[in-house]
Amino acid sequence: MMNVSRPAVRPVIAVPVGPTGGANDRPPVRMKDIQGMPGTTGGLILRLSQFVSSLISLSVMLTTPDFHSFTAFCGLVFAVSLQSLWSLSLFIMDAYALLVGRSLGNHLVVRCFTVGDGITCLLTFAAASASAGISVLINDLDKCDGSHCTRFQTATAMAFISWLAVFPSFFLNFWSLATH
Repeated sequence: MMNVSRPAVRPVIAVPVGPTGGANDRPPVRMKDIQGMPGTTGGLILRLSQFVSSLISLSVMLTTPDFHSFTAFCGLVFAVSLQSLWSLSLFIMDAYALLVGRSLGNHLVVRCFTVGDGITCLLTFAAASASAGISVLINDLDKCDGSHCTRFQTATAMAFISWLAVFPSFFLNFWSLATH
């Protein structure tokens, strides 16, 4: 007999609503239903905000001519590039799950999301923190050339916004793993 893997995307089971018509007829909230989890509208919005903010940070940094002079800014470019790719791929998966009415609540899928979110969360935060420190140092030493400091600060701020968007995803996925 051949081992066949089971699909990672499972159908959402609808909870029947009682015919009483009272205020307590709402279905109970399950962990899969919490907005921000994979396969929910909140999760889709979080992934989109992660992608957009990291893409803005990346594009601002790449259009600054001398970002490669500082290692922290090169690290920021790497971190937000990884964040952009990760968020875009999970945005596509969330959109697909919502379109076909499937849940991404499989334990293995949630574990993969948690590990990926944790890695990108830590990398983005570390790179944004290092870039913020270098931006302040450059500014304090009066080594700013025109609008470069403003561009560095904008890219760093957008990286922090990306981190703020990825942290709830990581936290909710981690919480889901811990309660399983």
